[in-house]
Amino acid sequence: MKTQLSRRAFVVGSLAAGFALAVIPVSADTITTDSNGLIAGEVKIPVEGGETPAYRAMPASGGPFPTVLVVHEIFGVHEHIKDICRRLAKLGYFAVAPLLYSREGDVASMSDVQQIIAKVVAKVPDQQVASDLDATVAWAKSTGKADTIKLGITGFCWGGRQVWLYGAHNPALRAGVAWYGPLQMPPSDLRPKNPIDLVNQINAPILGLYGGKDMGIPVAQIEQMRAALKAAGKPSEIVIYPDAGHGFNADYRPSYNPQAAKDGWKRMQSWFKQYGVS
Repeated sequence: MKTQLSRRAFVVGSLAAGFALAVIPVSADTITTDSNGLIAGEVKIPVEGGETPAYRAMPASGGPFPTVLVVHEIFGVHEHIKDICRRLAKLGYFAVAPLLYSREGDVASMSDVQQIIAKVVAKVPDQQVASDLDATVAWAKSTGKADTIKLGITGFCWGGRQVWLYGAHNPALRAGVAWYGPLQMPPSDLRPKNPIDLVNQINAPILGLYGGKDMGIPVAQIEQMRAALKAAGKPSEIVIYPDAGHGFNADYRPSYNPQAAKDGWKRMQSWFKQYGVS
């Protein structure tokens, strides 16, 4: 598998500006965080077989800073994910969001969600994602500005699922926060395990944030995951917002639920503090 990954061409060399085409027009509720007091912008991260673009934000002075990996949703590292990085940097973190689709396709230019899923997302191996996240941690450490001992991860939708998986993959991870990440999907060669299959291997405490009205992630599945974590004696927790749907933190989309999003953001900060990320 490693040889196959290393030979795959990188088709995306840099991040697109603005929002992904599939989410335009953006909502009037869209949050925009400035870069005052920050160093923020695109970077290149060496990964297996080449390099991938990423967005990094951190305080302009001081450091090294506690490190948070930001794992993007299906729309890639577009303006919303960049803004999430800046929000975290304003809190004192070294936040970095690698583009985890750079070998498979340019989702920023695709206008159809089903096309994004079928032509790009479905072709991304979980093994490759874990490897690229490991490489991102190594790169962050090499800058001298990231304290990767204090390592956290957060992700949204597709990225939320990867948070659970990375919690089972990297024993050095302090904590993670998974926003509405799918818990059970039909397994495949590229995605052989679901988060619920890996409960016993999830060592880092993961906070799962879910919407009770999420049409793609039934409450029954969420409760099953919660029960499995409890049975395994894991410190992970799951919060369900009864009135929120999928993507409730996506302030640029109609799915945005301000109450759930703000509460989730506060819980994330507390979670990282509780488990030694901040």
